[in-house]
Amino acid sequence: MSRVETRSGAGRSGPTAGQRAYVWIRDAILDGVFAEGEFIDEVALSERVKTSRTPVREALQRLQVERYVDLVPRRGAQVRVVTATEMRELYQARYVLESDALRHICGRQAGVPTAARTLVQEMEQAGVERNWNRFAQLDQLFHSTIVRHQGNAVISELYDSLQPRQVRLGTRTLTEGPSRLTTIEIEHRELLVALEEHDGDTCVEVLGRHLREIPELVDAFSGSRAAR
Repeated sequence: MSRVETRSGAGRSGPTAGQRAYVWIRDAILDGVFAEGEFIDEVALSERVKTSRTPVREALQRLQVERYVDLVPRRGAQVRVVTATEMRELYQARYVLESDALRHICGRQAGVPTAARTLVQEMEQAGVERNWNRFAQLDQLFHSTIVRHQGNAVISELYDSLQPRQVRLGTRTLTEGPSRLTTIEIEHRELLVALEEHDGDTCVEVLGRHLREIPELVDAFSGSRAAR
């Protein structure tokens, strides 16, 4: 599988119908084809994905686990609403896990993870293309690479469990506030420099700025309906 799963899927034998349905529906949600709160119909989805309803149903069940949709009895799948509270809680969880990883990496003088610089370059290209979905997926992978670099498999697994919500929130954040792009890119570069210099305090300070609340984004997310 490629580092960022795309609509084409992956795997030497090709994606299954369920995998194709999952990626198509997930990316349609991230790209805003389906609005928050909107109900999406299995029959219409199967026609658009060009598969039967069973793979679509499997994909929707997976998307419910990953908190992209809610399956409502007798009404179908509804795209979940991302709220300011969820954004705040996700940032808090990320700060706890990432700041601990950064301090351990700097304490061991482990430096910058091998893939991190390439991921930053790929993110910046996605930013030029204003491909917020891809940018958010690369961003999650960049931060996950740093967390893994500390060498704690359990913490890495915990961090990666946040991936679906992290990608969706990142996509929505850039959609709402694309002017934040330059600041995000600068902070990524600052983080790499601090890691290279084994400066744990600066790493954590940069991370704190990177995950701080932005009033206009809080206002945008506060306008969402309460999460179900």
